[in-house]
Amino acid sequence: MITATPPGHSAATPESPAPAATGFPTADQLARWDREHVWHAFTQMEEYEPLLIERGAGAWLVDTAGKRYLDGSASMWCNVHGHRHPRLDAALADQVARVAHTTNLGLSNPTTVAFARRLVEVAPPGLEKVFFSGDGSSAIEAALKMAFQYWRQADPPQPARTRFVAIGEAYHGDTLGAIGVGGVDRFTAMFAPLTFESIRLPSPGGPCPATGRPAPSLGESLAALDRILTEHVGTVAAVIMEPLVQMAAGIYVHPPGFLRGVREITARHGVLLILDEVATGFGRTGTLFACEQEQVTPDFLCLAKGLTAGYLPMAATLTTAAVWRAFLGTHAERKTFFHGHTYGGNPLAAAVGLASLDIFRDERVLASLPPKITRLQAHCERLARLDHVGAVRQCGLVAGLDLVADKHTGAPYPWGEKRGTRACLAARPHGALVRQLGDTVVVMPPLCITLDELDLLLDAVEAGIRAATA
Repeated sequence: MITATPPGHSAATPESPAPAATGFPTADQLARWDREHVWHAFTQMEEYEPLLIERGAGAWLVDTAGKRYLDGSASMWCNVHGHRHPRLDAALADQVARVAHTTNLGLSNPTTVAFARRLVEVAPPGLEKVFFSGDGSSAIEAALKMAFQYWRQADPPQPARTRFVAIGEAYHGDTLGAIGVGGVDRFTAMFAPLTFESIRLPSPGGPCPATGRPAPSLGESLAALDRILTEHVGTVAAVIMEPLVQMAAGIYVHPPGFLRGVREITARHGVLLILDEVATGFGRTGTLFACEQEQVTPDFLCLAKGLTAGYLPMAATLTTAAVWRAFLGTHAERKTFFHGHTYGGNPLAAAVGLASLDIFRDERVLASLPPKITRLQAHCERLARLDHVGAVRQCGLVAGLDLVADKHTGAPYPWGEKRGTRACLAARPHGALVRQLGDTVVVMPPLCITLDELDLLLDAVEAGIRAATA
């Protein structure tokens, strides 16, 4: 088990004893109840073995048995500044002493208003309106519905614009609209009869899983998009994509210039652009938002996960004044966006979101990333030489390592062998929690991780891969 000392930014450390609670269930009771009652996301419950995380500090987590792990998946890609950051804890406590929740339907609260203003200030120029919701899928749903309704209320209206173009192997969430623009078959195929079908653009970041064809070049991808929008002239409402890297596809990294090219083509065809920065936003790719790296402002920017630094559920869909104006009118005109969520704009979430942006500014988080990104790159180059690592892809402080049966041919392991899952489980005894996407092991730690901790994390990942592919 790893014994290095975690960073000291929190008053609570992983070595701190758990607070005593009279009559609190034992670890064994909790594990049994976990099996009996909790239906875990993306988990085959027939094969599930409980692991209950009790506390954390910095980049570290501690389970109910007292074992410590580096959080190699940023608690599902959302933890930014580490666990128990004192400024985030204080912001939450301060807000809960004022009010925990007020509806955002027809009224607001000072904290949420201030957070919306700060988001507009740090977002790409031109994104001036903020619609709050609860999670990444909800942010995508809002953008899809806004784009659809916009064309019915534009001046002049273009009601034929009902189609969406999405990238192959895209993942935009699990609600039905998000599934409609999703392209990972194992997540979407079952529910296809319940939703709509998108026009699919082959991904320039990875091979086609159905045919095995290599990824198209930058020029081929952009030419294909131009051809699609020409063939479907007047019927496409929006193009939706993750900028720079498709996370849940398997860390598919796009060639430089792809995002900029998509923006230029959509603008030329008069088609809206939705950027899904649910996973890429808030420093993950090295800049606050990935789209900054190619100086792109979309028509819709969808945010979640790191929006509140992993503390509370919250999402935001940012859009332009031009889109906003299409929804303005009298009550009788029914131009209102009839969509919303009970906890949209929750002030507790807004409070930690504000504090997180302060931390980015005051602690110069983005300036601290280049050495960490370089160190991760060095580890990836080393791990790429392992016998059963077929490919490695990295963008900023995230990497995906493909496990293959044959390195020379790229032949995959049989799906039923669960090599990716086995590698992640095998990393746990070495002190790391990481997650897989099929047989791709994903490394995505909190941005606060130190260089020494990165070394420990990647050593644990290597041990897991070696054990799973021996």
